[in-house]
Amino acid sequence: MSLAQLQDLHGRVALVTGGSRGLGLQMAEALGELGARVVITARKADELAQAKARLEAQDIEVLPIACDLGVLRNIPHLVTEVLAACGPVDVLVNNAGIAWGAATAEHTLEAWEKVMNLNVSALFVACQEVGRRCMLPRRKGKIINIASIQGLSGGYPQGSPTIAYSASKGAVVNLTRMLAKEWAAYDINVNAIAPGFFETRMTQYIMDKQHEQTAALAPLGRTGGPEDLKGVAALLASDAGAFITGQIIAVDGGLTAAF
Repeated sequence: MSLAQLQDLHGRVALVTGGSRGLGLQMAEALGELGARVVITARKADELAQAKARLEAQDIEVLPIACDLGVLRNIPHLVTEVLAACGPVDVLVNNAGIAWGAATAEHTLEAWEKVMNLNVSALFVACQEVGRRCMLPRRKGKIINIASIQGLSGGYPQGSPTIAYSASKGAVVNLTRMLAKEWAAYDINVNAIAPGFFETRMTQYIMDKQHEQTAALAPLGRTGGPEDLKGVAALLASDAGAFITGQIIAVDGGLTAAF
């Protein structure tokens, strides 16, 4: 089978959470370019509309669904809507997330719970719902969880304290490994991408203060760009990555190699 055939996603449905902007939209573009019908979900309808227009301009078939995944009871309804409109989900990209920077001694419990709820609990529920309703019965599927290199270490040398975010992404790392082991018997591949510094709205507060220092931390000497997650997302979502499961792939310009 050719590489083009292995990467062909025509006839498959990809659900990308947090898909209206940033890394989620970047990955939605990649999967749509390979032929997938893409469902993007996020809280804000106006941002979804903008993302829809951008994807359709690239001849990508897209369905936007406004949904606040932080309200966990919304997730089963989201999956029901996707099933009704598109059929079973073949590729799930769990990208929705939130960051919170605060010194640990001043970090509020409310903020801790908010981060854990969206970054861990919502991701778990999405895997569970899509798994048991789409992937387990059909004995196939690809799940890509978005972790972070902050879930692989204690943080950057000059980084701000982000204990809830780092702890949540560490949980995503081990959830990915455990789920990959459990669902391997069903030919469901479960992997995670651990991005380094990318210029997104979530990281804007860091970039505004210390863009040059942040870029210089990585051996490649730059932050992540608008194309840098597309290749790994395409690999993990397609049959080209059929023998990869339970892996955490850092896309960080070499940062984890240096620290």
